[in-house]
Amino acid sequence: MTPVSIPHSIAAPRAQGRLGRAAAWFFSSWSNSLGTLATLGLGGWLGWHLYLWAIRNAVFVGTAADCRAARGACWAFISTKLEFAVFGLYPLEERWRAVLALALLAALIGISLVRRFWSARLVVAWAVIIALVYLVLAGGVAGLAPVPLRLWSGMVVTAWLSVVGLIAAYPLGLILALGRRSDMPVVRWLSIGWIEIVRGVPLVSILIMASVVLPLFLPEGLEIANLMRAQVAFVLFGSAYLAEVFRGGLQAVPQGQYEGATALGLGYWQSLRLVVLPQALKLVIPAQVNTFIAIFKDTSLILVIGVFDFLGTIKAMLSDPAWLGFSTEAYVFAAAVYFLMSWGMSRYSRHLERELNPERAGRS
Repeated sequence: MTPVSIPHSIAAPRAQGRLGRAAAWFFSSWSNSLGTLATLGLGGWLGWHLYLWAIRNAVFVGTAADCRAARGACWAFISTKLEFAVFGLYPLEERWRAVLALALLAALIGISLVRRFWSARLVVAWAVIIALVYLVLAGGVAGLAPVPLRLWSGMVVTAWLSVVGLIAAYPLGLILALGRRSDMPVVRWLSIGWIEIVRGVPLVSILIMASVVLPLFLPEGLEIANLMRAQVAFVLFGSAYLAEVFRGGLQAVPQGQYEGATALGLGYWQSLRLVVLPQALKLVIPAQVNTFIAIFKDTSLILVIGVFDFLGTIKAMLSDPAWLGFSTEAYVFAAAVYFLMSWGMSRYSRHLERELNPERAGRS
């Protein structure tokens, strides 16, 4: 079969049309032209100096003395301290367990991103893998040396808090959203109270209450590690925000869908599972992912209760007397990691939205 090519007479006007629109946007008047040229000049100047600092004059392998003698970034500091940023205080001889735990979480997340694996078995797999990851990290079973929760830190803590927090907050938020729309006054008001109280206070205050106030109500001799208290705080916080996201999706489903499900003889739970929830959750994919990103980034707040997450270990790296003065590189590296994680979730959100809502693909 002969390939079909676009005639030059057709392709050229299209290109000219794009160039024409660009010219109309950026060079439509002398003021726009000056602004465009100034922006390009400033961007080029900043880009060139960033290239000089980050790449051309940077030190990728070497000592602190080599970095101080150079005029660029000291990426050798990051490569030297990278293991501490990932594992923190986790025992050196047991870090293979942390690598295994992170690999299991990454593999399960990757599988969960593929639609053909979405089934009840995936839910069971998540429950099994989370339990396995905890046992691998905590130890005390199968000949593994116990590792106290106070030694969990770095990217291990960030991954654990964000992943487990979202897994627990998602169904709880859905229950709260349904409870807020319930016809039973007690259920409705309890759900409203939970949502409004948690959303009405900052996450930092919830973390401090979980760390300082909660132990006052525990029986004498019973202690809960700060990490577990923080985990509960993240679940409460995430569930309240997700509940409002889900409520918006439920309200966006046309009333005719509810009436149609009832006309087909479906019960309340059947209508939710088969008709309402698939549409409601699909409509609020961007808002859900926005909440996921917020919870992932908010894990950096646990430093206020003495738990070192990824950003906490980045800050601890800066206190090494042999590597003083390289805070810029440390924070640029941390920002890049958070950005890549958040950007990845955002891109998958757009992909999933286009796949599940093909009629809206052109508007996303």
